[in-house]
Amino acid sequence: MNWTDALFDVIDMRSFSNLWYWIGIAVLWSSISHWVLGVPFDLIQRARKYGGEAEEDLIAIVRVNVNRLLGIARSAGPWVLMFVCFANSALLVLAFFYRIEFAQALLFIVFPLSIVGAVSLSSAQHIETNATDAQSLYKMLLRHRLWTQIIGMVSIFVTSMYGMYHNLTVPFW
Repeated sequence: MNWTDALFDVIDMRSFSNLWYWIGIAVLWSSISHWVLGVPFDLIQRARKYGGEAEEDLIAIVRVNVNRLLGIARSAGPWVLMFVCFANSALLVLAFFYRIEFAQALLFIVFPLSIVGAVSLSSAQHIETNATDAQSLYKMLLRHRLWTQIIGMVSIFVTSMYGMYHNLTVPFW
């Protein structure tokens, strides 16, 4: 027995029937919902509740992350967009034209993350132009978190429905 056989015996490459895939999806969406534009949600709550130094920290961290995100978008935006579109298109073709299960599983992760990336960029632009005080910043960050959670819930629902369909229709060898 060589090492690749041992590896594939330990790690089941059938993605939708693999517990680790579902644990990974749960951890991924939990982490993305917790970090709102690079700011931990507990810092947003603490700044809203106590103000003062926590509010100043929040404003500083948001400013740094918004400037970083918009700087990347302004300098390499077309290249990043081109790569993301290529990756999503390649995964789409591999997943549904060639029926590769691993590509299907990756597509159900990467495509919603692309949407969250676009929402993050939109939120960063909105914060840069419209966040004049702390209350409007809180509102924008919470709205961004809500949209991220909605995208995550829809993604998990669609992934689980497709995963159940796939597990019921594709025979296990």
